[in-house]
Amino acid sequence: MKFEQKVLTYKGKIVFEKRTLPYFKRLPKQFFEEEACFIFVNRGAFSVRSQTEFLSFKKGSGLLAKCLNYFFETTESQRKEGDWIEVIGVLFYPSIIQELFQFDLALSNHTVNYNLKQLEIDVLLDHFKESIIILIDNPELADEAMIGNKLKELVLLLSKIQRAPSQLDFLAAMFKPEFHEFKTIIQKNLYSDLSSAELAALCHMSVSSFKRKFQETFKESPKKYIAKKKTEKAAKLLVSTDMRISDIAYDCGYESIASFNRNFKLQFGTSPSSYRLSHNDQLLS
Repeated sequence: MKFEQKVLTYKGKIVFEKRTLPYFKRLPKQFFEEEACFIFVNRGAFSVRSQTEFLSFKKGSGLLAKCLNYFFETTESQRKEGDWIEVIGVLFYPSIIQELFQFDLALSNHTVNYNLKQLEIDVLLDHFKESIIILIDNPELADEAMIGNKLKELVLLLSKIQRAPSQLDFLAAMFKPEFHEFKTIIQKNLYSDLSSAELAALCHMSVSSFKRKFQETFKESPKKYIAKKKTEKAAKLLVSTDMRISDIAYDCGYESIASFNRNFKLQFGTSPSSYRLSHNDQLLS
């Protein structure tokens, strides 16, 4: 299965899309026009990582996301469930929303305490999804008036499901992302295998600004600090649990056993298996 994208546009912007793609390790979602979105999972399974959240999705679920950077990721177990993923995405742009609804989003102070939210697709949302698939697959049926009305229909459905005071309040809240403290973002993603560039994206910073902020906060470079914390966690797990070494490596955010062994030996001067054996011997003596 190759990557395939079909779209519907409104005022020159993509507002509905169907994406079919083979399984991947990680893909970024970076926002360029402060667009919020809703995603229907039509096939496959994946997870989504934001600054402090990590949610899993499968067929029959949906993702409601504010306008901030995050990553789509898959685990080994998710990749075993199928060979490809299909999603139906809906993008909400402030300029289009204000035109369609004649809303001034600045008039609402309503907020919600999440950046990402998982929703189960009920009968109404499922019928809506199927109607969008028909239009995406047959774009000659969809003019701008119909596309605009479909956007308004979904906003009405979601605002009711989320029990928002009004459609204006629902939409305004989606354009108010919760940005967390730098230290909190790092601690929440410490044992992932995110690169400095990917961590910088989560923080909405350039790589150079991120590295400078990291040094100021932790008094070490990202590479050195994160490597140290990963091996320290691994050492504790080796002594306090009977987990397989491969599982410990994965749990601590290493891409491979070879990478784990190499970093562990640099930190402790011995291999993980030897470290576990020596500490077990000390407990028995």
